[in-house]
Amino acid sequence: MSHSIRDSRHRPAIVCLIALLGCAAISPAALSADKPKTPEISRSITKEMTAAQKAMQAQQWNEALKNLEAAEAKPSLTAYDKLKIDEFKANCYVRLNNLKAAQTAYEAMLATGAIPADELPKTYRALFQLAASNTQGAKAIEFGKQAFDAGVMQGNDLLIMSQLYYQQKDCKSAGVWGDRAIAAAKKAGEQPKEVLYQIKLQCASDNSEAAGEISALYDLVRLTNKTSYWNNLIRLERQDERDDHNTLMIYRIMYDTNSMQADTDYIEMAQLLGDAALPGEAQMVLEKLMSSPGILKDDHKERTQRLLNAMKLRADADKKGLPALDAEATKNPAGQLDVKLGEVYYGAGDYQGAVTAITRGLGKGQIKQQDEADVYLGRAQVQLKNIPEAKKALAGLKSVPNVSPRVLKLWELYAEKLGS
Repeated sequence: MSHSIRDSRHRPAIVCLIALLGCAAISPAALSADKPKTPEISRSITKEMTAAQKAMQAQQWNEALKNLEAAEAKPSLTAYDKLKIDEFKANCYVRLNNLKAAQTAYEAMLATGAIPADELPKTYRALFQLAASNTQGAKAIEFGKQAFDAGVMQGNDLLIMSQLYYQQKDCKSAGVWGDRAIAAAKKAGEQPKEVLYQIKLQCASDNSEAAGEISALYDLVRLTNKTSYWNNLIRLERQDERDDHNTLMIYRIMYDTNSMQADTDYIEMAQLLGDAALPGEAQMVLEKLMSSPGILKDDHKERTQRLLNAMKLRADADKKGLPALDAEATKNPAGQLDVKLGEVYYGAGDYQGAVTAITRGLGKGQIKQQDEADVYLGRAQVQLKNIPEAKKALAGLKSVPNVSPRVLKLWELYAEKLGS
């Protein structure tokens, strides 16, 4: 697709795992007096293992490894001997940040068959984290499944599994593990990580599933309120819209969320506003375009200036007619003229005037486009920084007959993010 969903800034990147490994490191106190006496290491390696333990306690990791290698060279080692040697080696390699060697040591521990059943789960989790950090995706996934079945997976582990499956181009499994990570985060009272929804977005985009992209973008907007996500969401929602009234309602959200990034969006919005007899707001939109650095293309400048000049002439005429329109609207028993007056006030930058007029019109009733009245009242209240009243006004859209479900959903999301 041509929109910026494919932008590399939104591609999910594998989480760095090195910081997680400290919790997986095995304590070097395996030879302490508190440990059970059986099974025990062979007497032939007691000297080397004791020396290795002392070196580890002094954080002399390389010295400890020398002693462990000496122990490993002894003949007739038992499975338990090999387990303890590899256990100590794994700890040393983690401390030295040699994660490939640490993974090899953990795998050797597993191969001994001597790990107690209650120690296996944390071994699987350590191997999962190490294999993921060492970019061994398939192997990490297998260890991750074992850790999950053993009940030791944590929220960030679930996230990593989702990323690993995405890297294996298995979007279905990436989604399953992503949902698990999202559920775990919510259960812990935490916000899910942005990357989880980015994976959903990218998978849907890769498979040209517009509905999946839209769903992921709604979640990303709720989570971050970033203008880039708003832009992508609105572009997707707008692309199948054929009704000018609804298109303009969608453009207003793009404009109000500061997510317009193309000069053609500003220009089309201004033209639609002009067609709707709202030149003051059209002037406002075009002036913002011309004052926004790097957006207006050189080959569109002349056209934009002509359109701005035409809208300004019409807007000036509307402003001059405001007193007469206000007097006529006040006397009229129907509220339609009041709403129109409020829209003109909004375009002129008089937001309190807009609130007063539209509120009066809503009280009278007999309004042709109730959805526009609610939207302009809400937008004016936002400009006045009266967020509770803005949300109250926008909530009125739910009771408007025949309002576009797409438009309603977008404005509900906008209202949800007000003030965030």
